[in-house]
Amino acid sequence: MEKINDITYTESDLQRGIRHIKTRQSTFSIIVRMYQEKLYWHIRKMLLSHDDTNDVLQNTFLKAWNGIDNFRGESQISTWLYRIATNETLTFLANKRTRNIQSINDVEDLLLQNLRSDNYINGNEAQLKLQRAILTLPEKQRLVFNMKYFDEMKYEEMEAILGTTVGALKASYHHAVKKIEKFLELDE
Repeated sequence: MEKINDITYTESDLQRGIRHIKTRQSTFSIIVRMYQEKLYWHIRKMLLSHDDTNDVLQNTFLKAWNGIDNFRGESQISTWLYRIATNETLTFLANKRTRNIQSINDVEDLLLQNLRSDNYINGNEAQLKLQRAILTLPEKQRLVFNMKYFDEMKYEEMEAILGTTVGALKASYHHAVKKIEKFLELDE
């Protein structure tokens, strides 16, 4: 259940609202207000740039709106939106790499530069070290680490969003933590 403007909405309220043509647009507006901040930070942890994050967030909601007829209600709306946001984020990163014909390290250096110069982030040196360590991870591990560590998402939720088994997610998170620890030890 989510609350917007002192009105509580259940998952079934929202799913019912988007199925009917008369209530679809107003229900979708409610969904956007409910999830835009959570999705913003989910995307932002991967892109580290406010402007890029806003672009990907807008694409996420456009894709959701355009695909609303395909939403079958087999998962929660939040799971569906996180899946779209995740795919849009990974596509954005891949396109950025392809457009700039840069190696993964070049893109990650660019992301780190964006983080340092971003007016929306007030990071101290420890936060920048952690972000540098996270940027050394492969994208999928970085995604799993961010979802588990920062979003405190349960593995079962991540499984629904990413379409990966709980065991694989646990292994990815474990490997990510070890790599981050090793990076931080070497960086001292």
